[in-house]
Amino acid sequence: MGEAIIEIKNLTKRFGAMKALDDVSIKVEAGAVGLLGPNGAGKSTLMKCLLELLPIRRRKAWLLGKDVVSQGRKVRQWVGYMPEEDCHIPGMVGCEYVTYCAQLSGLPFQAARQRAHEMLDFVGMGQERYRKVDTYSTGMKQRLKLAQAIVHDPKIVFLDEPTNGLDPKGRAQILELIRNLWIMHGISVLLSSHLLHDVDHVCDQIIIIARGKVLVHDTLGNLKANRPGAAEVVVHQKHDALISACREKGWTAERLSNGSIKIDHRAVNLNPILDLMVGLNISPIEIIPSPNALEEMFVQALEEPNGAA
Repeated sequence: MGEAIIEIKNLTKRFGAMKALDDVSIKVEAGAVGLLGPNGAGKSTLMKCLLELLPIRRRKAWLLGKDVVSQGRKVRQWVGYMPEEDCHIPGMVGCEYVTYCAQLSGLPFQAARQRAHEMLDFVGMGQERYRKVDTYSTGMKQRLKLAQAIVHDPKIVFLDEPTNGLDPKGRAQILELIRNLWIMHGISVLLSSHLLHDVDHVCDQIIIIARGKVLVHDTLGNLKANRPGAAEVVVHQKHDALISACREKGWTAERLSNGSIKIDHRAVNLNPILDLMVGLNISPIEIIPSPNALEEMFVQALEEPNGAA
């Protein structure tokens, strides 16, 4: 285990009678971390508690090894935050706004202005940086929020639903920028999303949260390797024979509406399916391993009332 960048012990957060976070304990290493869960799961609340934007009682959370309650001001010098809601100041142009955010993080004006232009270049803002933020499209505002979150060169950045409202092209571009934060620049990422594709594309660690509880926390590689194997098989003939043979082995097999056969073979590779098909003298046209692995894992975690963290 490496050094923890986030540590939480028995954190509960209530809003009236509702528990937004229910006795959450977790320890997270540096890297690209996906905070995955349905809307209302507690993802944003968890982020805001770590950033001390929501008050927490007692000392139950640490960022970068420092207590977020007693050392919150110091911690926030090394943390970036991209909120889900728009956060610009009306009347400002893009480069002014990011410069101002850099100054709030402690940079002197000249350094803040230089860093602002560097980060706007990084997120691909071009000449749009000289326009008023009020005139920006949704995609431009998302890029601006990402630029202000990293302008002070943080050690970790919190990103709350960063692809909201983007078209497919803009979404892909933002995800690639986020992915490079950790891979190329060593900035740890906590990416909160309810979109499975976003997390799968960017993250190497996964936290699944629902009903205020952490259900799963592991690397994405481990989770995919340990879950029962699944594949979709396309064949010309002998569909019924293949399904029957699979069920005799105790595997789940069903024919899908597109004509392919979905087989849950509970193995980490496709060799058991290939061996079975050779024995039946069936030649596959195509075999697609675990096409919806993360989705199935996510649904399974939500369906288990006592999912393990």
